[in-house]
Amino acid sequence: MLSVALPKGRIADETLGLFENIFEKKFIFEDRKLILKDKDFTFLLVRNQDVPVYVLHQAADLGVVGLDVLKEKELDLVDLLDLNIGKCKVCVGMKNEDHLDPDKPSIKVASKMENIARKHFSSKAIAAEIIKLYGSIELAPIVGMCDAIVDIVETGTTMKQNGLKVVETIMDSSAHLISNKNSFISKKEEILSLYERLAKVIPA
Repeated sequence: MLSVALPKGRIADETLGLFENIFEKKFIFEDRKLILKDKDFTFLLVRNQDVPVYVLHQAADLGVVGLDVLKEKELDLVDLLDLNIGKCKVCVGMKNEDHLDPDKPSIKVASKMENIARKHFSSKAIAAEIIKLYGSIELAPIVGMCDAIVDIVETGTTMKQNGLKVVETIMDSSAHLISNKNSFISKKEEILSLYERLAKVIPA
């Protein structure tokens, strides 16, 4: 049996849809339940940011998580497959009247993605003071807390509605299937079988 950590919300639903396509049966979490057991799989519903942690500690053999979270966490995991769902971008946003000055030696940036933000500005030789926020990140530049934000963008509507614009795209992201290293060795046949079957049904 394989255990799979899924992020709550749309990506979990879409991932279970792929499993239903492969195995031709329904996988449905009962109301408010966080564990779904089947004869072949145990699915765990966790916070998106926690998926790699569950997999790292082998509380789950596999996980489905955004590439942005993988890059931010920098954990020792096996990145198996891009599932091509949950597509978004990690972008730098600023107020409409502002612009990113490459000659400015330092900048204040609000983000929940500290590592990604710091590495991005470091690559531009800009010292970034990162202000860690967990939500409503678009509010920070409006109230003068920071010069810019680094955040997930799907349609850009939230930024636009709050008087912000995308000034740079740092990376594209989508949901990836990941594995614990020990699980990949001990359950290699099962994991590779699932990998091959998923690879045939992922959306183009």
